[in-house]
Amino acid sequence: MSDQSVIHDIGYQRYTGTRLGRGYAARSLFEHGLRIAFGLGRSAKAKIFPWIVIGMVSALAVIVVAIKAQTGEMVLSYQQLPSTISVVAMVFLAVVAPELVSRDLRNQTLPLYFSRPIRRSDYALAKLAALVVAVWLLLAGPQTLIFLGSAFTAADASGVAAEARGLLGGWVVSALYALIFSSLAVLIASIASRRAFAAGAIVVVFMVTSPVVGLLMALGGDGPMAQIAPMFSPFLLPEGVRQWLYGTSFEVGPYGPVYGLVTLLLVAGCTSLLVLRYRKVSL
Repeated sequence: MSDQSVIHDIGYQRYTGTRLGRGYAARSLFEHGLRIAFGLGRSAKAKIFPWIVIGMVSALAVIVVAIKAQTGEMVLSYQQLPSTISVVAMVFLAVVAPELVSRDLRNQTLPLYFSRPIRRSDYALAKLAALVVAVWLLLAGPQTLIFLGSAFTAADASGVAAEARGLLGGWVVSALYALIFSSLAVLIASIASRRAFAAGAIVVVFMVTSPVVGLLMALGGDGPMAQIAPMFSPFLLPEGVRQWLYGTSFEVGPYGPVYGLVTLLLVAGCTSLLVLRYRKVSL
């Protein structure tokens, strides 16, 4: 038997192409997360839930347009729509947020992500951004449908301009809901590796505050407690900001700026905790 060793050329070569880097990886992760939210590029089973939700909110928009065409009255304004479908958005979050982050924790795929130029903070922020945009699209889509239907029935250009102003205000309110809801949901989902537990925790956190706030408002009567209590509910906090910005029927008294500050602190705090969570997560 010969003692000589033989080196076989099996075709391995060094990569000489363009290295797209960290920014491209983060954008790709964001785009992938957005596609996951709506089941795009996945099986038909994965598309059922998100598109049922889209169909429900779109049907509501069509009903609003039909009523306005018949009666001339807007039964649901652009700014009121996010509040009306906020529970549907919460259920959407409870399903989608665990899909975005809990699955990676469960399947231990994070080492694959972090072996690339992407940083842990990039991963966390890309997932959060994907969820924020997905929820905003879910809320802003029906508003846009209402605008298109109302613009075609407007009497003149000034009517179309008024509808456009209402639409822009509605988009701002949708952004508030998307930021508040998504920052809470993705932080909760990042803690649990099991999707069922993460979904249940999201629902509990959102729903348990409602009766507590209702009790505080009832005890507060017309006093400051009744005006401050809603800021402790994810459902009512963006409504307080809406009152401050647009003077709608949700009464917060002189505490509108406080609602704005609490919103800023909540989103910033949840985002910071999310980034810290992925800095500490074990691979």
